[in-house]
Amino acid sequence: MRFRNYDTLRTFNLVARHGSFASAADELHLTKGAISHQMRQLESELGFAVFRRLPRGIVLTQRGHELLAVSQSAFETVEQQIDDLRRRQTRALTIGVTTYFASRWLSPRLMQFMQLHPDIRLRIQPMIDLADLRGEGVDLAIRWGDGAWKDVVIEPLFACPAWPSGNRSALEAVEDQGFEAAFESFTLLHDRDDSQAWPGWFTVAGLSFRKRTDRLIIPDPNVRVQAVIDGQGVALNDALVTAELATGALCRLSPIELSDYGYFLAYGVRGESNPDIDIFAAWLRNCS
Repeated sequence: MRFRNYDTLRTFNLVARHGSFASAADELHLTKGAISHQMRQLESELGFAVFRRLPRGIVLTQRGHELLAVSQSAFETVEQQIDDLRRRQTRALTIGVTTYFASRWLSPRLMQFMQLHPDIRLRIQPMIDLADLRGEGVDLAIRWGDGAWKDVVIEPLFACPAWPSGNRSALEAVEDQGFEAAFESFTLLHDRDDSQAWPGWFTVAGLSFRKRTDRLIIPDPNVRVQAVIDGQGVALNDALVTAELATGALCRLSPIELSDYGYFLAYGVRGESNPDIDIFAAWLRNCS
């Protein structure tokens, strides 16, 4: 026989939590007699006692303890699922990316995700500084670098090595002056003041790196690409500038690269449960 009286089972959980018919009755705005009657109806349907009535209160029977454990767990599971469904309905999944990555890699693929998961609403938030994800309301960010960040939880997405790029004049300088001399004369474009990308590349290239005054900090990657094209200096770029390489607007200045660089998924607080984040992250990994 199927159990159908779930309202009284919910009341049973409340009574068990309070350890008192009277306290449960106060919370439900019912009389103590009404609560007692409901519990007797429940025991009648179950076919066993869940409480022992004592002169000064009630205690759970052994079967009552077992029923409380399983019903409490079931109600909590249902409530969690309801919360998740409400959140999906009212809150978009916010993805933090640079406009460089969004326009060159993510945007052409997004329609596929939307077709696969029409129930998940995405909000793409352009970001340059991807440090304070939680403060910015970002659920998941995509970062480029070597993955050596301590402020967020990192997971590799795909490798995308960094190498120096310049315009045609920069390439001619390398060809005419030689590799080392040309780089001594170039203005180095950085993404941030404390970036270790250029020092790392100089080390891999076997060149000594000295602190220089002729450097320019341009946090936005798209602006940095344009600055290189305009002859403002040289920058470390990756394979996402294929279109500029094909037209000759950008030139690769050296085959030497930072092979450990690439794109990473960055989570503000990885322990938080949000299935939409896991679904989107899995889709990103399958696309890479």
